[in-house]
Amino acid sequence: MDIESKTDNKTLMPNTNQDEDLRRKRRRKICIIIMVVVGILVALAILFIILAFTVFKAKHPVTTVNSVSLDDVKFSFDITKLRVLINATLLIDLMVDNPNRVGMKYDQSVAYLRYKDQEVGEAPVEEGEIGAKETKPMNLTMKLMADRLLFDSDVYSQARSGALPLSTYVEISGKVKVLLFNIKVKSSSTCNFNIDVMSQGLSDLTCHYKTKV
Repeated sequence: MDIESKTDNKTLMPNTNQDEDLRRKRRRKICIIIMVVVGILVALAILFIILAFTVFKAKHPVTTVNSVSLDDVKFSFDITKLRVLINATLLIDLMVDNPNRVGMKYDQSVAYLRYKDQEVGEAPVEEGEIGAKETKPMNLTMKLMADRLLFDSDVYSQARSGALPLSTYVEISGKVKVLLFNIKVKSSSTCNFNIDVMSQGLSDLTCHYKTKV
């Protein structure tokens, strides 16, 4: 007896709905990861901005003149030519305070001794660095350039009256690095005083300070 067997051949079709669900889940996970990363970056950026304008905000350096003194002072009058010959060395003791939480680098500059608006002496200020919350002392020596005063008739009359008015100007400018930014800062001091001809010392010393960011 012959038995005939029949086999049903069925074609297997891919489950497109399941694959689509898997792709949607992957895309959703990728979107969530991207959103989390972007959120962290935005939060960090906001934190940096807040710190830059609060805790690490750039502050003005402060220049303070502790004392101004004279050394090797000599006056001699030429009555026939209405001139006065002056020899003097000015000594300035000052300090620069950096109130920032980061160090400050300052540039090379020049301190000036002035009679009215004319520069009659100068002293170099070498570049350097002041640490965070640090105060740095400086000592400057200026030699009065007497030849620049020879032909000024006001110098003779003021010296004959007993007092010669002069002023000093010192400027410290540099940068502080706050997070990723270099911020320029500046501080200056101006001192006005008289050289007393009789005592050959200083009188009426007043100093003014200015800061700028």
